[in-house]
Amino acid sequence: MPKLKAATLQSICETISSYFPDAKLDLVKKAYSFAEESHRGQLRSSGEPYMIHPIEVAQTLADLRLDIASIATGLLHDTVEDTHATLEQLDKEFGKDVSDLVDGVTKLSQMTFKTSEEKQAENFRKMILAMAKDIRVILVKLADRLNNMRTLEHLAPHKQKIIAQETLDIYAPIANRLGMGSIKAELEDLCLRYLHPDVYYKLAQKVSKTKGDRLKYTDEVCDIIDEKLKEYDIAASVAGRAKHFYSIFNKMERRKVDFDQVYDIIAFRILVDNITECYKSLGVIHATYKPVPGRFKDYIAMPKANGYQSLHTTVIGPHGERVEIQIRTQEMNQTAEGGIAAHWKYKEGRFDSRSRENVEWVNRLLEWHKDLSDPNEFLETVKIDLFAEDVFVFTPRGEVKQLPHGSTPLDFAYSVHTDVGNKCVGAKINGKIVPLKYRLKSGDTIEIVTSPSQSPSKDWLKVVRSSRAKAKIRAFIKTQERERSREFGKSILDKILKTYSVSLSKVEKSNELLKAAQELSVRTPDELFVAVGYGRILPENVLPFLVSKEVLEKHKVAPQEQNKLGKAEDESFLKKVFTNNRRRSESRNAIIVDNLDDVLIRFGRCCNPLPGDSIVGFITRGRGVTVHTTTCTKALDNDQERKIDVQWNATMQANAKSHVKIRVLSSDEPGQLAMMSQAITSCGVNISSAHIRTTKDKKAIALFDMEVSDISQLQKVTSSLEGKKGIISVERVRS
Repeated sequence: MPKLKAATLQSICETISSYFPDAKLDLVKKAYSFAEESHRGQLRSSGEPYMIHPIEVAQTLADLRLDIASIATGLLHDTVEDTHATLEQLDKEFGKDVSDLVDGVTKLSQMTFKTSEEKQAENFRKMILAMAKDIRVILVKLADRLNNMRTLEHLAPHKQKIIAQETLDIYAPIANRLGMGSIKAELEDLCLRYLHPDVYYKLAQKVSKTKGDRLKYTDEVCDIIDEKLKEYDIAASVAGRAKHFYSIFNKMERRKVDFDQVYDIIAFRILVDNITECYKSLGVIHATYKPVPGRFKDYIAMPKANGYQSLHTTVIGPHGERVEIQIRTQEMNQTAEGGIAAHWKYKEGRFDSRSRENVEWVNRLLEWHKDLSDPNEFLETVKIDLFAEDVFVFTPRGEVKQLPHGSTPLDFAYSVHTDVGNKCVGAKINGKIVPLKYRLKSGDTIEIVTSPSQSPSKDWLKVVRSSRAKAKIRAFIKTQERERSREFGKSILDKILKTYSVSLSKVEKSNELLKAAQELSVRTPDELFVAVGYGRILPENVLPFLVSKEVLEKHKVAPQEQNKLGKAEDESFLKKVFTNNRRRSESRNAIIVDNLDDVLIRFGRCCNPLPGDSIVGFITRGRGVTVHTTTCTKALDNDQERKIDVQWNATMQANAKSHVKIRVLSSDEPGQLAMMSQAITSCGVNISSAHIRTTKDKKAIALFDMEVSDISQLQKVTSSLEGKKGIISVERVRS
């Protein structure tokens, strides 16, 4: 990373004056003095004065050409959380606009939760709500995270990985979704440096090694393009640069190739004055160099969801090299770099209409916030939207719909209306009937066929791609399952109470059931029925609140007798309700459920949790508790009402071994298998089996089945392999 020039109050003021000459800088100077006084004596992990951090954050916001209130917030953003300053003070000194922004930024990291995953998910939910209230809150937060990532080297390695992963999962995608290309690219490169240091420095070394030849080639191509454009009287600036490390890394991962096989690592950018000249320039480029089929994209006619506009084409340049070229106007370039921040109207104090799409995206998140009560489900749903590439399809009337890459007719149906999605039975694409799992392509015209008797099923979750569709299907299924469990729980209680000559309907009318519900920490009788139906509350725990002690003693029934109550499913379930909670299993020492170790435990085959993985449990009728990793998509598809807290039993982990599979992609060279085996066993890991095959393009795919003690040992193996010559990728096989 290049060394950045240190920011100062003077540099901040000069930057503001360059794009807002009439700005009154008194507020910024006052905020600087207040922050300096508040943070006096505080030091960062690097040993430098803490004040350096807010100054750098404010400079980033000024570079983004934001308003005075945002820049003042950058200077003050840590004062309430880390000093004796209060919001009341800020309100009095700087006004409500600034104090509200500081409050919004502060609240994003103040809450504490049971687990780090829950904290991350809930903080993300709060971030979305803060964004909806004032989009500038997230812009300040992004500038704050950027500076923290730039100085991450001063933290302990394990903290570096946690912060870098969170940045890659949350902040970089948000920067991308808001169109802030420069911040997104730098965040991703910094994340790569700390999450995959071996890959990062290997790339840095290889890019540096080819730098001389690359600069010479770049100058040659720029001169040719510039000369050709001048022949057609097109005034343009042409520049070329190596792609960001993370972009190169992504390309290597996607294509499963080594660095030497990534040919288009140089991107050229042509900036012109207007849209007409964009298309004229494209014609000149295609007349000069042969275009690569399928590599042209028109983001001017069809802008990305974040407002990005440009023409992209890949051509065969001089010496047979593939060259990627982007063509856009100066204004489009400003939007591509600064995103939503590029459209701030300084005097009016608002974002203009060109940023409406980004603001509408934030408002859509509010709708999901209402539908999804579970923080992790909300986080996963929004991440789908953050990472999605787009396809553009048409309604029968010619209206354009923008959907994530890989979307199906069901996604389209839900984008029209929730009821259309829920009742969808089929679709016609360009006049032809297609299955619901058909993957939409840009340009498709779609007609949805509905039926009033249709309703969503869990299988639909495997088909849809868009976050809206997933959220709506999960909400419907949750409602249906809750109703079934309510009826089931009510039936169970009714049958048990009858054995004690107690009428459930009379108990309901007398408010005794409401009191019982509240004593068992649920709000209403209906919620009590649901909890019993799910298995979260045992019927035997309800009885003492509804049946007198004398009657209970008189009619005391052995568990095996209770099993005879009811018929069919009720008999089976009651039997397991009363016995499984006392059943011991081989897994009982590995997992603690609500501080008990005598519950039947099953591990989800979909994700194969390892000790150290973040986990969550779900009550399963008649099968105890099923444990998934918190990131498992099947866990998110489960009814969140069934969720129960589980944790690894740390005292029993020392000698335990778990089987895990990894897939290693490498170059096909002599000695590769021996090298990989040695790298694994050197970490103290036993290899149970190994299978290797080669591919036509001189690659080798190795599948190792290993015994590891926990997730940290697996990470050690992964790092050991990634650092070896010829290794392209290492990934854990979940099932």
